[in-house]
Amino acid sequence: MPQTTLYDRTGASVGSVELHDDLFAAPVNEAILHQAVIAQLAARRTGTSDTKTRGEVRGGGKKPYRQKGTGRARQGTPTAPHYRGGGVVFGPHPRSYEQRLPRKMKRNALRGALTAKLGDEAIRILDTFGLEAIKTQDVAKVLSALNATGRVLVVAPSSDEKLRLSARNLPTVVVILADSLNVVDILKADTVVIEQPALARMEEVYL
Repeated sequence: MPQTTLYDRTGASVGSVELHDDLFAAPVNEAILHQAVIAQLAARRTGTSDTKTRGEVRGGGKKPYRQKGTGRARQGTPTAPHYRGGGVVFGPHPRSYEQRLPRKMKRNALRGALTAKLGDEAIRILDTFGLEAIKTQDVAKVLSALNATGRVLVVAPSSDEKLRLSARNLPTVVVILADSLNVVDILKADTVVIEQPALARMEEVYL
């Protein structure tokens, strides 16, 4: 099993922690990672864009001008696509962009992302934030002590209102529950801070 340092909220080492092989020593398949990212981003799209066809726009029913004698090309309806205000050809309509991804492939992508972050030394294991009050400065101090720079993903074991409210004013910090991990957030993060109790929850959910 791979091991990494366990930190307290002051940034001091308080021991080491063993990480499960299946989560942090898994094969990193770039093709599966790419497919998982594309599927997740596609699922976020609302798919509500819509345009009106020539049968849906208002108007029509009468020719713009008579068939012969004007010297111009014959026209049947002002709702035709080449008229201003006419229908749109091949425009978007409401649809689902969701892509089906097998469960095993999702799991493999998540495990590969965690393994890649561990290989980049971008994972910090924290014993606990231990916030006594809602205070953004306290979270910022802990992350600074852990040398968590750039975009930071904080993995909490369960819903922690104090942590969530304290971190929401930090624009580069995202708090996520251990059972809601996803490939996009992991790969976007420069540093992943995992509370020690969240490790057990991750093993329970993703193994």
